[in-house]
Amino acid sequence: MDSEGVLMPWVHEHLMMPCNDLRKGDCCGLLLQEAISDGYYCKSCDFYVHKKCVDEPSEYVKHPSHPEHTLQLLSTKGPSRYCDLCGRSISDLFYHCEICDFDVDLYCAKYPPPEVIDISETHHHKLTLHKEQSKFRCDAKCGKTGAEFPYVCLECELAFHEGCVSRPSEFKKHPSEVNHSYHPLHPLKLFTGQSPDYSDGKCRLCTRKIDDRLFYHCSPCNFSLDMRCVLNPPQQSLLNLKAHDHQLTLLPRLFSFTCNACGLNGDRSPYICVQCDFMIHQDCLDLPRLININRHDHRVSRVSLLGVVNSVCRVCRKKVDWTCGGFCCERCPGYVVHSKCATTKDVWNGKELEGVPEETEDIEPYVIIDDNIIQHFSHKEHHLRLHVNGVLCDDDNKWCRACTHPICLQSFYGCMDCDFILHQNCAGFPRMKWHVLHNERLTLVTNKADLFECAACGRYSNGFRYQHGDKTFDVRCGSISEPFSHPTSLDHPLYYISQVGEIKRCNGCNEKGNDVLRCIEDDCKFVLCFKCATLPQVVKHRVDDHPLSLCYDEKASGTYWCDICEKETDPKKWFYTCKDHQTSLHTKCVLGNFSNLMPRSTIEDRNVSYEVVLNNSVSRPFCSSCKLHCIFPVILKMLGSSDEYFCSLECLKQDEVVDCNTILHSPPTLSWISKEETTCAIQ
Repeated sequence: MDSEGVLMPWVHEHLMMPCNDLRKGDCCGLLLQEAISDGYYCKSCDFYVHKKCVDEPSEYVKHPSHPEHTLQLLSTKGPSRYCDLCGRSISDLFYHCEICDFDVDLYCAKYPPPEVIDISETHHHKLTLHKEQSKFRCDAKCGKTGAEFPYVCLECELAFHEGCVSRPSEFKKHPSEVNHSYHPLHPLKLFTGQSPDYSDGKCRLCTRKIDDRLFYHCSPCNFSLDMRCVLNPPQQSLLNLKAHDHQLTLLPRLFSFTCNACGLNGDRSPYICVQCDFMIHQDCLDLPRLININRHDHRVSRVSLLGVVNSVCRVCRKKVDWTCGGFCCERCPGYVVHSKCATTKDVWNGKELEGVPEETEDIEPYVIIDDNIIQHFSHKEHHLRLHVNGVLCDDDNKWCRACTHPICLQSFYGCMDCDFILHQNCAGFPRMKWHVLHNERLTLVTNKADLFECAACGRYSNGFRYQHGDKTFDVRCGSISEPFSHPTSLDHPLYYISQVGEIKRCNGCNEKGNDVLRCIEDDCKFVLCFKCATLPQVVKHRVDDHPLSLCYDEKASGTYWCDICEKETDPKKWFYTCKDHQTSLHTKCVLGNFSNLMPRSTIEDRNVSYEVVLNNSVSRPFCSSCKLHCIFPVILKMLGSSDEYFCSLECLKQDEVVDCNTILHSPPTLSWISKEETTCAIQ
């Protein structure tokens, strides 16, 4: 089989390597019964699919179990689904009828169950597939209730799960006992169902959880092997120069050890080198040698001995065993990463870079002309001059083209020939960078003015953006790197530490989320979402003559009422306050939904165009949707009309004349808009 990887975007986002294996496929969820099953494998995601299932699948099929409509190939990205034919949980790919909400897993779609089966060991009459989904209690030994297409006996009025009546013939394909080289003391017996209570439910050789359909087990020795290791066992000895310089031998026993490649503990069947007292997990044998990770600007390479005492992993921020292997940066002394942390799917893109020339693109954003003048790559036609200490906040002409925020009192570069302006900080953003929320390098895009949604904070913007494929970040979120310093946590820097399924509550907005920046000190529970981490520290609003400051604690005096919407504020959430702390203002009331849009820019689509306008006139316009005065600093005006204004995304959604899907490049409905965040019940 060809050893080169293949791309199958209809199946998986990463490069898949050809692989001979015997395991449940993430395609159909079944364990195929061939001695060796051809398939494709993504190591970074531990994602495996059968070649039978995924080679040239049809996007649309007609299926005999559902002849009324055509079925479309989809991938499960939401709630759990179950095949309406066999009742099994759908692993990933499946065929779906949108009209009838009918689902068929990939295996049943490619290999539909027969209309009639004759299995004497299960029932003495022929069984017929009942092509109407119904709830029933299986009359086989399982006795469980099902809600799929059952096999029925019309004479006896019995119903059976498809799996319960087909399993006996499946069971016969394998011998009831086998003698295995890794367990010569006793023969292994064929088991089906759950592992015995006294067993840990894992394969002795590969450590993976035993498939409850078929496996082999020795009860006196409590020794279990899954079907893959029975039919295609790991080699007893191998010479793998990528993992170690000497020959390695498999030790097939329960044995506590520390892996020399990753520094983590194992409990069984390592490969060992007696000559070096070297031990390694089986799944560490193929660790890459040279990779990029999204936490660092340089490549990191794997070494057999880190040798950096008292070092900390730059991904999980936990201590690293310097006597074990890991990844380090040759350019940055002391930069080390655990092997397992460096190769997780949300840190590494799965690409081995050994032998691949390093990218040498120029990522510097500007050329220095003299001490105060630069030429920025986004504005090559003119030179930009540095202005220190910014300008007054109420100068409407001073808006940064990159982050689309007012200049306020910050230093900025202004064009010497036109009105092009960049914050000094924004002018320094590199042209390419890595980001903790994406494992491919991002490119700074400056030549687009269309609307996009930031993948980190969820805000909409039309300024500069960091982008790779369909993943886009505004420059404020895209420029966040570790360690991240925020005025609220100057003593403790913040880090992004991915923990699947863990939900944290943000100290800024009091909302829950999993993509957050957090303090790693044991006694500090400080957490920030990306939206709060990038809130402007100082803003200008017509409610006060002075700049408003972001407030992190209960400095506002008296009761907490927002002077803009005249509703109560929550002291647990951040708010804006004036110089004397006599007011408390909701952050959403001060900024609105369109604060990241460039004033005087145009959002256009086929039939409708909007101008982004500042709400700074003496008489505030009425919103065409909510019929109230627009209070937010930035609003939208429909071009071609004199009085069609919209103050929020919610109002834009509710207006029947506007094709929101076209304008915002959003899904057909704007159900993602939170009413709580966009309500403009004000005056």
